[in-house]
Amino acid sequence: MSDQMMRAIAIDQPGGPEVLTPIDAPMPYAYEGELVIKVHAAGVNRPDILQRMGAYPPPKDASPLPGLEVAGMVEKVGRGVTKFKVGDPVVALCNGGGYAEYVSIPSGQTLPLPKGWTMAEGAALPETLFTVQQTIIDRAQLRSGKTVLIHGGAGGIGAAAIQLAKLKNCFVIATASSEEKLAYVTAVGADLAINYLTEDFIEKTKTATQGKGADVILDIIGADYVDRNIRAAAMDGTIVQLANLGGREATITMGLIVAKRLTLFGSTLRAQSNEVKSQIANNLLAQVWPALESGQFIKPRITTFALEDASKAHAAMDSATHFGKIVLLTQYNQDEHND
Repeated sequence: MSDQMMRAIAIDQPGGPEVLTPIDAPMPYAYEGELVIKVHAAGVNRPDILQRMGAYPPPKDASPLPGLEVAGMVEKVGRGVTKFKVGDPVVALCNGGGYAEYVSIPSGQTLPLPKGWTMAEGAALPETLFTVQQTIIDRAQLRSGKTVLIHGGAGGIGAAAIQLAKLKNCFVIATASSEEKLAYVTAVGADLAINYLTEDFIEKTKTATQGKGADVILDIIGADYVDRNIRAAAMDGTIVQLANLGGREATITMGLIVAKRLTLFGSTLRAQSNEVKSQIANNLLAQVWPALESGQFIKPRITTFALEDASKAHAAMDSATHFGKIVLLTQYNQDEHND
């Protein structure tokens, strides 16, 4: 293989995990304002699954390769970049292309690897933290003393949301589907864990809040959860819809939205501008990075696979028993493999 080529994972055609194929791909270039990062580890996220299935195409100016978050070392620095230099250990939010040995990234979407964190642990941070910071912190204006209901608390987004809400001194309720997952959400900080298969989260939320309901609700399910969230919400509450894993259609009680003065908004991260993502990065650096480095933030449960085994990683992600974060490791980080 030429020095100008690298190993990467491509999507042959829309389909199951088996369509993820290791290939030799051209090395990326650091254009003005960009960095090229030598990837040690790349996080696996739900949007990657959707892209693999043909349901979440990348923006026109983004790499067609999957992968939205990485950790590694700065390899090249483009013109105009002053915050980073070659050799710096970093984590970054990608616009695409993270499933590769090298990736080019706008420098504003890059943050220093937190002190005390491995590359595999660092690669589990950007997509989840950028998403949660932008939605429940920046947009929903989460404040101390509020109650937060987080669905899918054992997933990457859910566990990050629990911890960012706890950093804001909030009361956190999280839903999950098994005793193992309930134990995990409690371990990362949830004050109340609800088994959504056997318990009514509306009733449990109302009981825990003396009938008031949750001030902020973070949901990835959609479908009938939308109306149930409306019923579980407090007056002047905010419901954040990040995904629709249960279905895209919902019947809702509009009268309750009006009566409770609710705000319901959706959000996607990938299609937003580099400038918006850069501002989120600045907010994270100021508000969250100190907690990561001081030990206030509990590290996520991580399962790792080799980059070339991306199809196995996606199969694991598709499993109903999966929780925590899945991370791909390149040849530059083989010592951290545990699968």
